[in-house]
Amino acid sequence: MFNIEALIEQCTVNDVRKLQEISRKTFYDTFAADSEPTDMARYLESAFNIDKLTKEIQNPESFFYFVRLDQEIVGYLKVNIGDAQTEPMGADTLEIQRIYIDVDSKHKGLGGQLYDKAISEAKQHHKNKVWLGVWEHNPDAQGFYAHKGFKQFGDHEFIMGSEHQRDLLMEKSI
Repeated sequence: MFNIEALIEQCTVNDVRKLQEISRKTFYDTFAADSEPTDMARYLESAFNIDKLTKEIQNPESFFYFVRLDQEIVGYLKVNIGDAQTEPMGADTLEIQRIYIDVDSKHKGLGGQLYDKAISEAKQHHKNKVWLGVWEHNPDAQGFYAHKGFKQFGDHEFIMGSEHQRDLLMEKSI
């Protein structure tokens, strides 16, 4: 693995179509092989439609960042604080909701750079803990977060169409 210095920039509402494109592509590439095609198509439309993403970008407690290599968007980060968190974890926490890297840009240190950005956001917002959910059948992501010092503290259900999946909840004090 090698580290490439990438450009990380905050998304604005003007970037919503680009965000939709990278969101759908990276989610599909990550989970399509383990999902029913109909469930995947419905999820991509409901989770990453323009109206929903616009509302999320405009939420003052959610923050999106693109990671670019050679001006091309190759991944993104979404973090939440306060009531924007997907689970009520308290005022002293930040949620890393999404770190996704395009399959062709993985293993270049970009996920680590987005992770570092998430930790920087947590510190900037005076948070003491960072938490996230990771699919129980995604050992690469689990290993990445365990290597960063996260410990499992629970789980929750993630519903994608007719599929009921289990996400492991992991946290880290900072």
